[in-house]
Amino acid sequence: MNAPQIVQKLWNYCDVLRDDGLSYGDYVEQLTFLLFLKMAQERVELGESAVVPKGHDWPALMKEQGDALETRYRDILAYLASKPGMLGLIFRKSQNKIQDPAKLTMLVKELIGPESWLELGADVKGDAYEGLLEKNAQDVKGGAGQYFTPRPLIQAIVAVTAPKPGEVILDPACGTGGFLLAAYEHLAALPLDRDQKKHLRLKSLRGVELVDSVVRLCAMNLMLHGVGGMESEKDLPVERADSLAAPYRPAVDVVLTNPPFGRSSSVTFTTDDDETGSDALTVVREDFWAETRNKQLNFLQHIVSCLKIHGRAAVVLPDNVLFEGGAGEKIRRKLLATCDLHTILRLPTGIFYAQGVKANVLFFDRKPAAETAWTKKVWFYDLRTGSNFTPKQNPLRRAHLDEFVACYKADDRAARKPNWSEKDPKGRWRSYSYDELAARDKCNLDVTWLAEEGEGDDGAGTDPAGIARAIIDDVQSALAGFAELEGGLAGIRKA
Repeated sequence: MNAPQIVQKLWNYCDVLRDDGLSYGDYVEQLTFLLFLKMAQERVELGESAVVPKGHDWPALMKEQGDALETRYRDILAYLASKPGMLGLIFRKSQNKIQDPAKLTMLVKELIGPESWLELGADVKGDAYEGLLEKNAQDVKGGAGQYFTPRPLIQAIVAVTAPKPGEVILDPACGTGGFLLAAYEHLAALPLDRDQKKHLRLKSLRGVELVDSVVRLCAMNLMLHGVGGMESEKDLPVERADSLAAPYRPAVDVVLTNPPFGRSSSVTFTTDDDETGSDALTVVREDFWAETRNKQLNFLQHIVSCLKIHGRAAVVLPDNVLFEGGAGEKIRRKLLATCDLHTILRLPTGIFYAQGVKANVLFFDRKPAAETAWTKKVWFYDLRTGSNFTPKQNPLRRAHLDEFVACYKADDRAARKPNWSEKDPKGRWRSYSYDELAARDKCNLDVTWLAEEGEGDDGAGTDPAGIARAIIDDVQSALAGFAELEGGLAGIRKA
């Protein structure tokens, strides 16, 4: 079977389990446990050493039926959760959520058991698993993956940042591993020697994720693509941790990430010279420039701290990071001064499963200390104005980003040329100097120069549907912000 056929086969069975109240996310999680056990057994049958202790492996499951199978499965999950390495990572806090023994039997013996998963190849089984993750992300009612980064956008970001063999690539908010896998595919397509291939499989990709269930999905996703070792703690490509709690060390060459959206946090991160230490939830980060509860601003500061000098980053951030005052202004000015913020891609709305999300991709290089600002010129590409995307009916495709990738000129940024001019006011690619941006009120980087079709002609030709979409986007964005604010205030009250 090919990847779409496998996805469809596995997903059809999910509809049966939903009748018992099992969510898409729970279903994919159970598949993760069972796929790991099945593939571990297939490796043993090929002559490799066992990584799952006997009696807690796939053959132990296959011996049982009905209630005995459900009991054995539950015991296996509890036992493996206590183990180190990949076992502990995959099975941490695991539990059986398929309460009907007959349906568990069908999943084990009819869906997972008959297939030889190792023979499918990394591209097929990896793509199949990613297909399940994306279907899970579409389940917006359950809140799953509402900011799932579109694969075409990830591919374009990786294409222009162009990771090199031997470099270490970090995603400090890795989710299910989309950026890491795109970087892997980019590097695997290059001519690599034996040592470079080993480095790519075991050392190149590093992810950090806070949520246990998402960590296991990411680990499984990477493993199905052939990334990471199954035994050694040193070979784990992803770790469960709070990225913002401490600097990531050792520093890395490249950061690619889409941090979790939401404006507020119950934890304030401060610099070492701030006087806000009376708050029990305050975390002091000496490497941060400013105190703020804005999670994206904190992630931006954290990402800079993760990079080696001359390391480079691409990070998806919401609009408020570009214009928010107070700590936001201080952080933007520091970013322009200490890094070379050379490119901002304005993303269209309608590409995320959550509605009303307005975001950008910031591309910058970390630089050594200097007396003058490193940023000399910021290039903007406006993919938002005049665009109309939806995740299902009109999804973002890689071809929509071809012009941006061509304009970016990853091999020679000095050769960039604008396609906007006064004679061609519809061009989407232009630059602004550091002096122009620094002089803007609050160092506002939310720059736009294109007019929506119909603007500026007293309403003639204005598209009512376009106006309605813009209003809906703004209202939904505001509601999302209020919800985050309410959550943050609730956290403060509890503290």
